[in-house]
Amino acid sequence: MILMDEPVWPAHGTVWGHVVSDASLEELHAFARRAGLPARAFDHDHYDYPLARQRDLVVEGAAQVPSTELVRRLVASGLRVRPAHRTPSRAQACDHVRAAWPLPRMDWLREELIGRWGEEHRRYHDLRHLASCLLALGALGCTDRVVHLAAWFHDAVWHGDAGEDEEASAVLAEQRLAGVLPAGEVAEVARLVRLTSTHDPAPGDHRGAALVDADLATLGALPGRYHVYARDIRLEFDHLDADTFAGGRAQVLRRLLALDPLYRTPTGDQLWAQQAKANMEAELASLSG
Repeated sequence: MILMDEPVWPAHGTVWGHVVSDASLEELHAFARRAGLPARAFDHDHYDYPLARQRDLVVEGAAQVPSTELVRRLVASGLRVRPAHRTPSRAQACDHVRAAWPLPRMDWLREELIGRWGEEHRRYHDLRHLASCLLALGALGCTDRVVHLAAWFHDAVWHGDAGEDEEASAVLAEQRLAGVLPAGEVAEVARLVRLTSTHDPAPGDHRGAALVDADLATLGALPGRYHVYARDIRLEFDHLDADTFAGGRAQVLRRLLALDPLYRTPTGDQLWAQQAKANMEAELASLSG
């Protein structure tokens, strides 16, 4: 059932309320499409709606309930995403990555990379993704400076051109790290960055396994957070019509689902593999639908 509470949260010159489903995120998204709620209004387990849309949403079939009842029903459904499991804000992500910079006395390079990751055209491949990768490396127990630097550089150039972006990011790493690190480490950082175009490290490539597992960790997030990821991917390609995007996205999902195993570290496989498979199969089914 679709539920909504009274709009009382002030922002942007109006007040806002929440719309949720106590059955499934698929039901929630379908309602949002019918009601014309924008994808940007989705936030892990609900859509925000402005006061001006309150009556429209009731007409569309949403049931108005007190906020306490909405939260109770959302928690009981298992769809509630608690703050600790939500995608961080861009400001929170920026603070985290700045504190995690692995090269002391090279703040100028850190700030250049933060500027690149913060570019306006990015919706998923932004500072939040970098923060997610660094946190995932921590979950994998990886403290290798080379791998962490590869994470910093792996989407430092991003325009949505598969293969070309990874190559340009690797070249940037080679240019910026030359004379800063030993030549062997620079070459290894660049190799790892290029590896993120295939996510297919060779057996025994422990550094490569850690990096690609961290890059793909979001696939194994809770469904609500995965849906935020899927929404942001769509927003990055909003210049494509729906059919073109769906076809390309389905190819990406099938390629990832065909990787066996998807995660190359034992910890990554244990933490994320089962949920990632369920998330991607559900998204693929929604694209087909």
